[in-house]
Amino acid sequence: MDTRQPSQYYEFVPETGKLRGLPAVHEVLSRLDAVLARYPRALVVEEVRRVLEARRTGIRAGNGATESAIEGEVVEALSALARPSLRRVINATGVVLHTNLGRAPLGPQQPIPGYSNLEYDLDAGRRGKRDAHAGMLLERLLGCPAIAVNNNAAAIYLALNELALGYEVIVSRGELIEIGDGFRIPEIMQRSGAALCEVGTTNRTSIQDYRNAINDRTRLLLRVHPSNFRIEGFTARPELSELVALGRERGIPVYEDLGSGCVVDLRPFGIDEPLVADSLRAGADLVSFSGDKLLGGPQAGILAGKAEIVARLRRNPMFRALRLDKLIYQAMENTLRALLFEQWERIPAMAMIRMSAEQIRERAERLVAALPSGRARVEPGESVIGGGSTPAQSIPTWLIVIEPKDVIEAEKRLRSGDPPVIARIEDDRILVDLRTVFPEEEEELGRALGWLAN
Repeated sequence: MDTRQPSQYYEFVPETGKLRGLPAVHEVLSRLDAVLARYPRALVVEEVRRVLEARRTGIRAGNGATESAIEGEVVEALSALARPSLRRVINATGVVLHTNLGRAPLGPQQPIPGYSNLEYDLDAGRRGKRDAHAGMLLERLLGCPAIAVNNNAAAIYLALNELALGYEVIVSRGELIEIGDGFRIPEIMQRSGAALCEVGTTNRTSIQDYRNAINDRTRLLLRVHPSNFRIEGFTARPELSELVALGRERGIPVYEDLGSGCVVDLRPFGIDEPLVADSLRAGADLVSFSGDKLLGGPQAGILAGKAEIVARLRRNPMFRALRLDKLIYQAMENTLRALLFEQWERIPAMAMIRMSAEQIRERAERLVAALPSGRARVEPGESVIGGGSTPAQSIPTWLIVIEPKDVIEAEKRLRSGDPPVIARIEDDRILVDLRTVFPEEEEELGRALGWLAN
């Protein structure tokens, strides 16, 4: 690309209403031979026109620019289009289910190339059902039939639409939660066609409140686990078993949204979260939970429970609209099989939660020992689960602490690297928690931290 052109300033001449000095499209293209050799001509032409139009707008506003800047801007725009937007990052925050970083991290995934038996029954030689790939494994894990849709909000929508369309759902006021990004349970209920019947107060709801609210339009008793917040103090709500007993008495199904979806007991590792299996054993007719939280898999919403209810959900036309695609089913199948066979190392989120503080300390000390001495040290700290799970709970860890001269610039440089490193800033310090850093990423992380420790 030859940009050795005389420097020329563009300007807007008010007397004539015209622009002076702005090149034509073909003039810019004549200086972009190297770019035209790399990218489709139509794409380059479109970017040149886009940049020139931006220049016209700027010039009319009184901003000038040299002609050589146009070619550079076109090249940068094309380079940005060619770079993948979705990239691998090193999560050094210690937040295991980091919502902004994709929640549950996935292990190595090799998509099946070409075709697959997504909806083909190889044994019968005819059309099959795509949810068969996860359904059998979910039933073995949970002890009841289950289906999956594309996230837990979709699971809630499908359940309410099928079980209570045009009728009432009773829910405690203390459980009308916001599930993230501005989405709220009452709004999802409204869109589903179900009518909300609020009972109790924000902090206290009794079984009598539910009993008093039941009428001939009641179709569902809904219980929502507060997986992303915690209310303490003067609080009360009925046990699930009480709701189940009331539902049986009045012939009304009980549906519990568990949110975080804990299918493995994590209390030995400092995480106290209700188990899906416990809710099903307590008699809940239906439960729902996320696939990319404590399950440790890809984004999905799981619905499990009584066979007749799950069958109804599967027949609902919205099930097709909310279904998973082949890549998600493959990742989900891999995760569920690893859970079933207790292959924790194949589920990164599970392996991270189960990692001891002492293991992290040893890794941190080895990494710090390889850094320039003086500005990095290892201190005790806390990891959190995150992702709308386990509020007010943390896990002991050890942190790499670096105090750069300019902490804002240091953090910016880390996330501008290749790969980007996402760390925590606290009290003008960079904090790195290796709980969420894969061992194979430590060398890259060490290089990124090296200059900070000087």
